[in-house]
Amino acid sequence: MSRLEGKTAVITGGASGIGLGAAKRFVEEGAFVYIFGRRQAALDAALKELGPNARAVRGSVTDLADLDRLYEAVKAERGGLDILLANAGTGSFAPLGEITVEHYDQIFDLNVKGLVFTVQKALPLMGQGGSIILTGSSTGVMGTPAFSIYSATKAAVRNLARSWALDLRGTGVRVNVMSPGPITTELAQEVLGDEGVAAMGASTVLGRMGDPAETGAVAAFLASSDSSFMTGGEVFVDGGLAQV
Repeated sequence: MSRLEGKTAVITGGASGIGLGAAKRFVEEGAFVYIFGRRQAALDAALKELGPNARAVRGSVTDLADLDRLYEAVKAERGGLDILLANAGTGSFAPLGEITVEHYDQIFDLNVKGLVFTVQKALPLMGQGGSIILTGSSTGVMGTPAFSIYSATKAAVRNLARSWALDLRGTGVRVNVMSPGPITTELAQEVLGDEGVAAMGASTVLGRMGDPAETGAVAAFLASSDSSFMTGGEVFVDGGLAQV
């Protein structure tokens, strides 16, 4: 039997990049997957790749009514939720001295506030054996020039997992962080450009960018009972970037 056979999963930011890589792996391992995102065209394209064991719900994690619609759809069709990958996020460069209120609000609203309520609203659907996975980043433990606000949001995500693991003591629900390094995604391409992507790949110990399939494999491990004695932890998928 596949590791995730019969499980129900929600992936925010699931229409592309790391989220889609995880959705593909979850479906391969037997899960029924809901992907949640803001772009209908991307959701439609992702569904064509994922097949019949996937659904798409359009919305933003910064809109609580959209999150309510997502979880109402899950409850109506599946009854409950086993796996949540809180993956939606954004980032852009702004060095100290050029940080604007708009830059700060956009990134913290999506990466922290959106994640908090994505998780909190999922809890009534989750029970014994449930797994919550938060997407962190290698930047959460590193200094990164002109990327301080994004990096700070990912440091916040790491601490939320530590605190929530204690809050969830006795519920049977685990929470862990998966922290990617440089992964080949649309967001990375948009933020870094071709030269930046090449430089980031070269900066890792393995000398290359990661692939969303590689983060998907780690997400599947954290979603499954193979990681049953892990909670409050962090797993880096960063080619060694933040490790040496």
